[in-house]
Amino acid sequence: MKVLLGQINPIVGDIDGNTRRVLDVLDEARRRGAALAILPELCLIGYPPRDLLLRHDFILRNVEAVERVAEACRDLTVIVGFAQPIAEGTGTGIHNSAAACSEGRVQQTYAKCLLPTYDVFDESRYFTPGRTVRIATVPAGAARIRVGLTICEDLWNDAQFGGRPVYGLDPIAATARAGADLIVNISASPFENGKHAERERLFAAQVRRHGVPLLYCAQVGGNDDLLFDGVSMAFNGRGELAARAKPFEEDLLLVDTDEAGPDRIEPYQEGTESLWRAVVLGTRDYVRKCGFSGVVLGLSGGVDSAVAAAIAVDALGVENVHGAAMPSRFSSPHSLEDAGALARNLGIDFRVLPIAHVHSALEQTLSPSFEGRTPDVTEENLQARIRGNLLMALSNKFGWLLLATSNKSELAVGYCTLYGDMCGGFAPLSDVPKTGVYELARYFNARHGRDVIPRSTLLKPPSAELRENQTDQDSLPPYDVLDAILERYVERDECVEEIVRAGFDRATVQRVARMVARSEHKRTQAALGIKVTSRAFGAGRRMPVAARTL
Repeated sequence: MKVLLGQINPIVGDIDGNTRRVLDVLDEARRRGAALAILPELCLIGYPPRDLLLRHDFILRNVEAVERVAEACRDLTVIVGFAQPIAEGTGTGIHNSAAACSEGRVQQTYAKCLLPTYDVFDESRYFTPGRTVRIATVPAGAARIRVGLTICEDLWNDAQFGGRPVYGLDPIAATARAGADLIVNISASPFENGKHAERERLFAAQVRRHGVPLLYCAQVGGNDDLLFDGVSMAFNGRGELAARAKPFEEDLLLVDTDEAGPDRIEPYQEGTESLWRAVVLGTRDYVRKCGFSGVVLGLSGGVDSAVAAAIAVDALGVENVHGAAMPSRFSSPHSLEDAGALARNLGIDFRVLPIAHVHSALEQTLSPSFEGRTPDVTEENLQARIRGNLLMALSNKFGWLLLATSNKSELAVGYCTLYGDMCGGFAPLSDVPKTGVYELARYFNARHGRDVIPRSTLLKPPSAELRENQTDQDSLPPYDVLDAILERYVERDECVEEIVRAGFDRATVQRVARMVARSEHKRTQAALGIKVTSRAFGAGRRMPVAARTL
């Protein structure tokens, strides 16, 4: 049987547009001679729909969309994800469901059994879990194939994933026992760097355990803070990879379940390349799906703004990226030179807006109130807030989205200024540690075969340049040490004592932990960014602000 896996990039809430995209996939399935087309989890409404699911009219429109898709399925079968209202009983009143449609109607529905509530997931808030296995019969020439329906998390219920089973149910085992000839899993699985290899190993192990081939169809694209890398796959009954779709882009993967050899297997590069593609796709989709005409960002001559600008160019094209340097009396000549060189190398619009006179005017205005007090971080932060105001003015005047350029290391310890350099509607690097930003910069230059990001930007000590001879290391541990501690403290949830036992200096670890705790109020006001690690700030790490944790 020929099957088309429709790895599409839906827009959350755009039911009409998503439905048209599904119908386009069905047309392509017919053209390629497929008997079955498979689309991702909740693809008619987009994932994650969040509190849109609480709107009754939204649910009704998505049901109408399923019916429209079913009407188009008179000569093939489609499995598509939607939100299914529950007529009776208890619970939320909605299932996260897969509909198997053929002969012009919905023939079978399956409700997702395992609803994740860890990390960024909150599915129990919206959905009632299913309890029943569903097998759809799919005509394939003279044969009829028994296809077991499952959805995303149903496939992840394995002790290999977290060291122990998370749930008391095993939908994959139950579906295999029910006599499925083939298991289909429709999915919206968020990206994190390094996850794909684990995902592929887990799926192969599940197939080998039960001896039933698997077709996995995944969503691709960015929706708010989540990025989906796609990589739809097929495994034969021996657990061998038979096909793999492209990562980080829409793809239609044709699989022939009768063929002994592999179908198309696209490469997947873990590490810096996949991280780069993730932040580019996440930025492109956020800007595109929110309807902006372009982006603007401050160019300081430092590595963070340089990498953010390079990401924006890859995502949106040079004509849609606008940079501004805003030198103060503390800015070094090489910083302005590096910012200008970067803009020329990238080919983007660039302007210089000096702020020394504005800073002096504010200091004069505040001097009566500050009389008798020594200048401190207050005067430093005035500069960052002036820059934030200027960038927001450009954003308002021209309709450009302002990109914030802070990285995860800075956000973690509060080395950023509220209403200053934290201004912005989207932060491409907010889940990338400082050491990772340097890796992205080197990757970008290597890919272009030249120093698009100036070499001096990568070699000079990082500095906010808010006072004379300032460097980041005046206030922070070296970034390689800081990032190693943060990875353990934030992403692994290790306590201070565990980190000290791993070989880190106690005073440094305690200091970092205090900075993380004190900065929670800043992160609650930070711009939305893309989750690329196992634990990002935001929905996946819900810490109290008014608390005493140390």
